[in-house]
Amino acid sequence: MFTGIVEELGTVEAVERQSDAVRLTVRADLVLEDARPGDSIAVNGCCLTVVSTGSASGGPSDLWTADVMAETLDKTGLGRLAPGDRVNLERAVTAGTRLGGHLVQGHVDGVGHVVRRDPGEHWEVVTISLPPDLAPYLVDKGSITVDGVSLTVVEAGDESFTVSLIPETLRRTTLGFREPGAPVNLEVDVIGKYVARQLEARLGRLTPTEGTSA
Repeated sequence: MFTGIVEELGTVEAVERQSDAVRLTVRADLVLEDARPGDSIAVNGCCLTVVSTGSASGGPSDLWTADVMAETLDKTGLGRLAPGDRVNLERAVTAGTRLGGHLVQGHVDGVGHVVRRDPGEHWEVVTISLPPDLAPYLVDKGSITVDGVSLTVVEAGDESFTVSLIPETLRRTTLGFREPGAPVNLEVDVIGKYVARQLEARLGRLTPTEGTSA
């Protein structure tokens, strides 16, 4: 579980292609302070398991590796990563951590694309395309995770939504330099998903007479 508050920008060091997976090596600093094999680190909003760290294997202390399965590569933007790319990093939340963003699972629901950027005096409004099946889970002023960043939806549409990015977000995350056309990982609010599932199950059990009033 994460909060969507990016801790640092890491750099992809290597992408080792395997038959049905990729071994990803990332250069980082802060997130490696207490990282151990088996821990979870979100990379652009996708929860990955630490396989090894450089310090544990006698290598550089600022490197860590994770295995990315084919399913993850197909359903997220991680399959497009290349050495030198910057990535948003966040360690899994602990019981004593302030919940500065919102509840984020690190399970990407779909990939959107930056449509346009409209700079303002103190913030920047960014429009992002939205897979149609995710549209029902977005509401104005609701929560959305974009490349691992917890954001508030300004305006939710059927095919896109907008967010306002403050200078701190622009400076500390990849959203500061994502150009129009760039893919971004999206995770909708998990509470909304559970509510929708329960309503679907409940309404699906109703008979025509139960669903109408006299």
